[in-house]
Amino acid sequence: MTDTAIEAADLDLSYRRRGAPALRGCSFRLPAGRVCALVGPNGAGKSTLLALAAAILRPTRGHLAVLGTDPAAARPRVAYVAQDKPLYPQLTVAETLRLGAELNPGRWDAARAGRVLADAGVDPRARVRSLSGGQRTRVALALALGKRAELLLLDEPMADLDPLVRHRLMGTLMGEAAEHGTTVVMSSHIVGELADVCDHVLLLSGGRVRLGGGIDDLTHAHALVTGARPLSDLDRHTVVESRAAGRGLTALIRPEGPLDAGWQVEEPSLEELLLAHLRAPAVPPLLTPGTTAAHRGVAA
Repeated sequence: MTDTAIEAADLDLSYRRRGAPALRGCSFRLPAGRVCALVGPNGAGKSTLLALAAAILRPTRGHLAVLGTDPAAARPRVAYVAQDKPLYPQLTVAETLRLGAELNPGRWDAARAGRVLADAGVDPRARVRSLSGGQRTRVALALALGKRAELLLLDEPMADLDPLVRHRLMGTLMGEAAEHGTTVVMSSHIVGELADVCDHVLLLSGGRVRLGGGIDDLTHAHALVTGARPLSDLDRHTVVESRAAGRGLTALIRPEGPLDAGWQVEEPSLEELLLAHLRAPAVPPLLTPGTTAAHRGVAA
């Protein structure tokens, strides 16, 4: 067992047919046992990072360790659900789960996989091609959870589901992860729902981690201030974003010491924090203690 689920240092990945690299100088550490939201704009490198951790891709440069070892060596302990949820359409649900058992000898938990499907009434005799999008998502997650993986990598797992189904399935997934202590990394564009299920966040922008750490640590490190004061009064603080508010302004900042009198101070919500950083990619990165990569070597 290791206390680190994923560690990346100076990680680069470039595609030959694309101009800009998907990842460049990406560095962070994710402690084991966390439920981590991986967020960022389209093209930020979220899917690429998950595919690297799943040993589907290899980095162009840099160091990446998964569960304390090389991603390929960690593959039996990792479950990965890609964005398109590839399944064999000609197989039945029962045949798909039997394939999962045969590919994961000694690790497969049939009861755990069955629980994911039971409350949705998925017919084991149905062929995958006949299933709805939500049912296919459940089959993909059943395969991942049945593997009893230590690390679960989910790339936009519920983007095609309606809010009610998404809420129910998220509850099932988080309950299983909490019961077994599984580390979960989940990319998502549904920012408003993340605070209820995640305790850690990694925000990618421009191929790098711009914000990383425990959600409580990150929100405590910022302040939402409002006042009839000029922006210059915040010069000694890191201003993430500011906007006019009546005769004054409202700003999201990282305080660098006490604030001058006259500011009304609140702690931002996770959604306010993430959206502000997404709109301000030039702000210096912030990784909270325990999230900075310790490895400083470079290995191809």
